[in-house]
Amino acid sequence: MPEGPIKPGEEGLPPRPAAPADPSARFVEGSVLRHVVVMSGTGSIGLMAIFVVDLLSLLYVSKLGDPKLTAAVGFATIVQFFAISINIGLMIAAGALVSRAIGARDHATARRLATSASLHGLVVAAVLVVLMLPLLGPLLRLIGAEGETLAVAERFLWIALPSNVLMGPGMMFSGLLRAAGAARQAMYVTLGGAIVTAGLDPLLIFGAGLGVDGAAVTTCAARATFALIGWQGVRAHRMLARPRLADVLGDAPTVFRIALPAVLTNLAPSVASAFIAHVLAQFGAVAVAANVVIDRLTPVAFGGLFAMSGSIGPILGQNWGAGRFDRMRGVLRDGTLVTGLYVALVWLALVLGRAPLMRLFELRDLAGDLFGFFCLVSGGVWFFNGLLFLANASFNNLGFPFLSTGLNWGRATLGTMPPALLGAALYGPRGVIAGVGIGSLGFGCLAIVLAFRTVDRLERRARAIRAANPPLPEAARAEAEAALAAGPARTGALV
Repeated sequence: MPEGPIKPGEEGLPPRPAAPADPSARFVEGSVLRHVVVMSGTGSIGLMAIFVVDLLSLLYVSKLGDPKLTAAVGFATIVQFFAISINIGLMIAAGALVSRAIGARDHATARRLATSASLHGLVVAAVLVVLMLPLLGPLLRLIGAEGETLAVAERFLWIALPSNVLMGPGMMFSGLLRAAGAARQAMYVTLGGAIVTAGLDPLLIFGAGLGVDGAAVTTCAARATFALIGWQGVRAHRMLARPRLADVLGDAPTVFRIALPAVLTNLAPSVASAFIAHVLAQFGAVAVAANVVIDRLTPVAFGGLFAMSGSIGPILGQNWGAGRFDRMRGVLRDGTLVTGLYVALVWLALVLGRAPLMRLFELRDLAGDLFGFFCLVSGGVWFFNGLLFLANASFNNLGFPFLSTGLNWGRATLGTMPPALLGAALYGPRGVIAGVGIGSLGFGCLAIVLAFRTVDRLERRARAIRAANPPLPEAARAEAEAALAAGPARTGALV
């Protein structure tokens, strides 16, 4: 059996005739490292803008001088995260399926799937709003809101939660643009919403005197911007076809087969964070305060890793569709290299800047000690978290989403709870941070090894199919190609 990368047409299907370069399948050619860096870099700008603005939004609310209001926004954010996690799961599924079709040069299928997934995202987002609004009170009480905090959080959600109908499709459009390799346009989607939030929040909260209600209105405006810019982007790239009910219904099982485990995967970190906060609470409010700052600072500092996990999926998907398993392994190798370099730079910045950061957030005594310890050990912890993110992206885009789910929940439970409890018992608050780091180390190493083995498994499967289906003779190939060319295309008029 010949060695080397499997190319299109070698899996028992008639090989395609030579064709001019396809600009939409841009990830199957050129430097893999460059694709990883460009996609991650542009993705991180928009994503980190959201994290920074989220931090600023809470800061604005805290300036109102009432901790209950800040807590109310925090409780509301927890409830909203449930809906956002489902949106993200659908976005991951759409990106995986569409990028794979683009890599295989099957643009009719790519448009059909993009259209179906966008409508799925819209319908699911609307259903979530209808189901959650009547349950806001019980949900908020369940996570600990009461009294004035409960009332403010519930009012915030009655204003902001309906805008999830815009957020769902907006996130879907961003994922579709990344699937097509339109990194800059995908960045504009998230960056546009972040800019609106940064500018409108202080005007409504302080200028108009709306307080927390102003923050909720800003959330709606930002999500409307998010959806509008995304819609313009997918239209410009002609990624959508006229929807057909049969296609939308027929594609639903395929989309949700990937989306469901992706949703479960995204919920795992919130469970881990809640448990860590619970363990640290036994050491007093100052320890909890330090943990809150860590939770808010972490996505800003390490946002590039989140962006990379969302950006390499289309690169993997297109190369899988093209049968380029050598380049798929290259994505994982270069992703690991970029993760290491990025974490090293951020780690150095946190170590050197830990004292100014403690003063900025007014962290003293135990809170300052715990925060400073996090800055000293965060790099080692987050390198292995980054490997886990990298592997999760590969599993979600290569047809093994439940591996991602299992690893994330494994880290959120076995990798977080026992080490955190043991660390707390032996070394106090520092032991909690160190214990969670040790758990991340094990799951990060396991995940990246499994990711490489997944690519090897897919290559062996493709070689087996190729061996069982040898290439057609020249005359039969020409006849098959003529028949394919004459067949009806399964597309609608483009929107």
